Amino acid sequence: MDANLMTMVILARGRCGLSSGTSVYMVAMAAADLLVITINVMLYRVFTYHFPHSFLGYTAVCRSLIYLNAAALDMSVWFTVSFTCDRFVSICCEKFKAKYCTVSSAAAIITTLSVLLCLDNIPFWYAYETERIVHNIHWGCRTKIGFFTSAAGTAYAWLETALSPGIPFAVILLCNGLTVRRILVASRARRGLRGQASESQSDPEMANRRKSIILLFTVSGSFILLWVTAAVSYLTSSLVVYALSDYTSPAYIASVTGFMLMYLSSCTNTCIYAATQTKFREELVKMVKNPCTSILTLVKKI
Repeated sequence: MDANLMTMVILARGRCGLSSGTSVYMVAMAAADLLVITINVMLYRVFTYHFPHSFLGYTAVCRSLIYLNAAALDMSVWFTVSFTCDRFVSICCEKFKAKYCTVSSAAAIITTLSVLLCLDNIPFWYAYETERIVHNIHWGCRTKIGFFTSAAGTAYAWLETALSPGIPFAVILLCNGLTVRRILVASRARRGLRGQASESQSDPEMANRRKSIILLFTVSGSFILLWVTAAVSYLTSSLVVYALSDYTSPAYIASVTGFMLMYLSSCTNTCIYAATQTKFREELVKMVKNPCTSILTLVKKI
């Protein structure tokens, strides 16, 4: 959580050498990851399990958490896709770049995606029912098997599979493939223009492109690797697996492992930025040092 908060602050300050539009996408990604860690992991997975008789156990709260779980995960996925598309347009579409790669366009895309994903996950409100009633108070949530086995529920389940992560996987792989092709062609042409004599000299433009590509590939590659287990598990079983009580079944173990890796993907971007971006590391060090410096100065005065 702290890492994602620091990432949001560092990127929002705009001192990492990234374009303003790219920074908007990356801040949105960090915010979505923070939501996943807070809602999906801390509240739903940890607090609900260890404090079953708290207000989190009320059916209304439980349904809200399930809905927010799905919405937050979808935002994390599609914000990563939007970041990938931004990098693709920036590198491969010179004519469209000036209109698309702007702060206003990035803000509009992030806002539109957020609204659409919140609307898309509304059926989750109707997929769960009260588990028990104690003194006229509705407690807990349990899966409505009828919802997931109905024609509408099955169609919605496959739609969700396509939207997250089916289509995102395809878009990310396509954009990255086209981006690599474009960079290889541009690199060969640039080397030819510069001539053999200048090959030993440094090329700032190619160095910037290389850093941008490293960032793009590490972010999107990490996302695909950490989501693939959940995707395969989902496709080979069904949503009904979440209602199983047999915790030793291979389907349940694969499903839980997939969830764990999905949530882990919300913690890796900060490490990726620190590993690939020199200016991000410098800003991170400054943020860590400044509070410590202030505390030491105060202690010396005392």
